[in-house]
Amino acid sequence: MDEQGYKQVTIFIIDDDDVDFMAVQRCVQQLRLLNPIIRARDGVEALQMLQQQQVTAPYLILLDLNMPRMNGLEFLEQIRHDPVLSTAVVFVLTTSSADEDKVAAYRHHVAGYIVKHSPQNGFLNLFDMLEHYWRIVELPSQ
Repeated sequence: MDEQGYKQVTIFIIDDDDVDFMAVQRCVQQLRLLNPIIRARDGVEALQMLQQQQVTAPYLILLDLNMPRMNGLEFLEQIRHDPVLSTAVVFVLTTSSADEDKVAAYRHHVAGYIVKHSPQNGFLNLFDMLEHYWRIVELPSQ
């Protein structure tokens, strides 16, 4: 818990884009967030990390859709059918603004669908929103 009594939330980023990941790291530093950040480069790696409990709960997942090996929608399909992982809070963070991707993501019960526009400013707004989110909502601790 931090000095205000909030539980620390791990940010689990599933994205193969190094530039976006570095922009996220800069935003977290700029906003002075102390949350642990863990990264997987695709859905296969992310699924293994979650199943092996390498990501500390509570956590929020920021999920890209366009990745090699297992894309974001395939990853969502897998975790929503896993009794342990099905309650994961997932925000899609992608360049795709296609309605079919939005509908498919929301069918898998994502908490939000965010289109990446400009990495730096967009991520600052995103993390400002997420910080308010995890301070207000109760996240599962497993």
